[in-house]
Amino acid sequence: MDIKELQEKVELHLTSVWKEPVKITEIFHLSGGACQDNYALDIQSNTAKKSLVLRTDKGGSLLSSLSKRDEFKVAELVYNAGVKTPTPVYLEEQTSIIGTPFFLMEKIAGKATGRYITKDKELDSYRKTKMVSDLASNLAKLHTVLPESVKEEDLKQKLKLVTRENYIREAIIDLRQSLDDLPEAHPAIELCLNWMESHAPNIDKIVLVHGDFRTGNFMMNADGLQGILDFEFAHFGDRHEDIAWLCMRDWRFGRLNKEVGGFGDRKDFYQEYELTSGIKVDPYKVSYWEIMGNIRWAIGSAQQAERHLSGKDKGIELASIGRRTAEMEWEAMRLIEELENAV
Repeated sequence: MDIKELQEKVELHLTSVWKEPVKITEIFHLSGGACQDNYALDIQSNTAKKSLVLRTDKGGSLLSSLSKRDEFKVAELVYNAGVKTPTPVYLEEQTSIIGTPFFLMEKIAGKATGRYITKDKELDSYRKTKMVSDLASNLAKLHTVLPESVKEEDLKQKLKLVTRENYIREAIIDLRQSLDDLPEAHPAIELCLNWMESHAPNIDKIVLVHGDFRTGNFMMNADGLQGILDFEFAHFGDRHEDIAWLCMRDWRFGRLNKEVGGFGDRKDFYQEYELTSGIKVDPYKVSYWEIMGNIRWAIGSAQQAERHLSGKDKGIELASIGRRTAEMEWEAMRLIEELENAV
């Protein structure tokens, strides 16, 4: 569907839903990831002007991602928990409008690119003062969403309701299944999975986990954090999972000495998270989930490459992501060696 046709269909549909004439005065495609399509819309009606983002799936989303309905519902939960995130506006579950379900959310200011967040001079002051504390406190608020906070039983199941006792075991089983589904062998990943099985820590509490909390999934400008984005991988799990994902080497964009997202230090992030949550961050658990995160991303990278190689969804971006698998394998093994030497 070309952008003109998309505009016409959305205008017609929103006019019907909102019971007043709706005109899209500007529409353009936003850069996005391998799984999502996003469009900026300026909307004019009799009662309001709104700048919104339309979010929908590309043709080949990852199997582990939430549906648009469930992602929208998670965004509502997170927004209501006080997390700085775009206001959820409207959900359309039917595929008959534009070919896929979609939702609308507030369009916010700022940029999310790794180079901008970690290196642009415009953010120098904010980076030195409040960037770490803003992200840590917002993540702590996100983690106040508990299974009992979710009233819809169907959504609760989609977020993979788990227990403290079985979560890590089930996560490793899922990773083994994903690994078995790949057409080639990855002995380094098998080695890491074996280590994770025998060194699993306890979990203090099951909370909502963002699932992709990293540089690139929050919008910032010189005024500070504008909003946390992209909840398609949200699920119930261990709070340390999100902290570890943000600290992964792959999300530092070359600034390896800044272990938190390429812009901050672990001790500062841990301290700010603890101030908001009242929960002590366990460095061993962060390291464990950092190993798990690297293995997840290694398998995910291989899956992206397979989408390209199989011809299902060919693209240079998918092919290039697949080349990163070996980097994550190496990093996971390096972290295991570091932990073993520290004992």
